[in-house]
Amino acid sequence: MSPKAVAPVWLFDLDNTLHDARPNIFPHINRSMVAYIRAHLGLDEDRATRLREDYWQRYGATLLGLVRHHGTEPHHFLEHTHRFDDLGRMLVFEPALKLMLRRLVGRKLIFSNAPLDYTYAILDRMGIRNHFAAVYSIERLRFQPKPAPAAFRCLLRAESLRPAQCIMVEDSLANLRVAKRLGMQTVWVSSHTRQPAWVDRRLTSILDLRRHRAPL
Repeated sequence: MSPKAVAPVWLFDLDNTLHDARPNIFPHINRSMVAYIRAHLGLDEDRATRLREDYWQRYGATLLGLVRHHGTEPHHFLEHTHRFDDLGRMLVFEPALKLMLRRLVGRKLIFSNAPLDYTYAILDRMGIRNHFAAVYSIERLRFQPKPAPAAFRCLLRAESLRPAQCIMVEDSLANLRVAKRLGMQTVWVSSHTRQPAWVDRRLTSILDLRRHRAPL
């Protein structure tokens, strides 16, 4: 990056980007969502599981489908499906993440479909909350989850940003595709070998970001 270049604004996803939610956290959340759907919609476990998966595929978040089709109160749903007895024990992340973020030039924001309290709890337990200037959780996005363009525009308006200023770091190709269409640079955190046209850089580990400078 040249001395006259403007530092980028990094938009970081949370789950499966800054930490690995697959082994422990996502299975727990999925079970909690199925239990919530069973209790509040009166469905058996198989039907509740199918409904959760269908809404996640159609809307990018199970919550949005429940709100649209069943009038579910979003705060109530998020509170009851993101409870953990021992979140610290379930977390899987790279201890070197803190140093990487400290050295990464530019303003850093969290841009996640996760709820705010959960996001803060994750960031606090990883010891990296102070590296982010702001957190855009599902509540702050007005319950419009990624990859909906409205979620991106909400963040851009709130921060007075142009897409060209932003580098989005994500594990989700669907989210990165929208980011690229809007004019952002994109970083895909994935072990896959293929790299779609809308991905500017693919990293196998979030720590590899320290080796790259903007612009990509």
